[in-house]
Amino acid sequence: MNKTTNMLRPTDFWRIGEHESWFSDMAQEGLHLKKVGLQFVKFTKGKPKMMKYRIDVSQGKKITPEQKEMYSESGWNYVTSYGEFNVFSSSVEANSPELHTDPAEQAYTLNYLDKKLSKTAFVVAVAVLLMIGMLVSIWFFNSANYIALVDGSFIQQSILIIVELYVAYTSLQAAISIRALRKTLSEGKPINHSAPWKRIRKVKLIIASLYIILAIFGAILPIMQLAMNETKTLPVAGTDLPIVRLADIEQNPKLNRGEASSYIRDNVDWGNRYTYNWSLLAPVHYESNENGIVSNEMWKDGSGVYSPSIETRVYQLSLPSIAESLISDLIKRYGLAYRGGDFIEIEHTYFDILIVHEVDEFKEVFAAKGKAVMHVRYHGYAKIDSIIGATAEKITLISD
Repeated sequence: MNKTTNMLRPTDFWRIGEHESWFSDMAQEGLHLKKVGLQFVKFTKGKPKMMKYRIDVSQGKKITPEQKEMYSESGWNYVTSYGEFNVFSSSVEANSPELHTDPAEQAYTLNYLDKKLSKTAFVVAVAVLLMIGMLVSIWFFNSANYIALVDGSFIQQSILIIVELYVAYTSLQAAISIRALRKTLSEGKPINHSAPWKRIRKVKLIIASLYIILAIFGAILPIMQLAMNETKTLPVAGTDLPIVRLADIEQNPKLNRGEASSYIRDNVDWGNRYTYNWSLLAPVHYESNENGIVSNEMWKDGSGVYSPSIETRVYQLSLPSIAESLISDLIKRYGLAYRGGDFIEIEHTYFDILIVHEVDEFKEVFAAKGKAVMHVRYHGYAKIDSIIGATAEKITLISD
């Protein structure tokens, strides 16, 4: 038989009267306080008893043995502590005198806690304001905020700020409540040791559950992204990946990969690789690089052997409505690499959006169809129509 049980705390830690009342009610049901944690309280199962509980605030996190002995001589036994709050119990039939018979004197014991909680609330509030400022700057001053949105970083930071806002709210509420309690005690009004706690416990349970779910969700997201992230060397032969390959454009049987690039790490040829990423708004996200060589052909300027290259970025979006904004951001971020030329939007029966950018042998295609967005950047002599055709073929794989 399990002799202990854990229960969610009914109220926030600074609500002294509600805690005392709850502990007494639990004792009447045979659940006797053993330990108070951050969110849960451990009870020992036993015979129902009529018990009184009192919470005294110490100047530090540890109450002195002398204080425990002094209270014990008055009939109050030390049970446990949480932070500066120390819990004592006494049976009702013992009729022990109150720990504090003078509310004004008890108010003085809250001075240290009042200052500490006010300082904590100030620090947390400043930290949260800084985090909000950073998030706002990312959204309003970053020229590529939709890329941050589909990459997942913006969502993670937003969840983190929501959690921190809750922490800031509870810190501020704690500081205000303790100050209000200190003022009440100073006016000679004692703590209500039988304060109602059931309604507050229900509200606390709902808020705590939502907070825990959100916090877990926010913690799991980056772990999922790391776990699902995968980078591999592109196979030489074609694949069923939604990536435009050099062979799709060049269509030259003499095209080869050539020697492996000098940038090889973790057994991946980063000059010929593809990376898979996952996020809430882009559950399918590929990026790839590929470099080729046609050994019997030279660049027209005589700079060496003809060596075309291609990069692709592929997104399958959870919200197709952000496709246009994502393309706009992709142009802002990657379209500046080769200055010159115009970004020309073309009416095309197959694509929802088609924008091309061409400067000499550099060619780019930005396309959207259904849920899919693709950015293809190519360096070589193939025609732009060849890139558009290959993009149309690959985008079909993830557009639904």
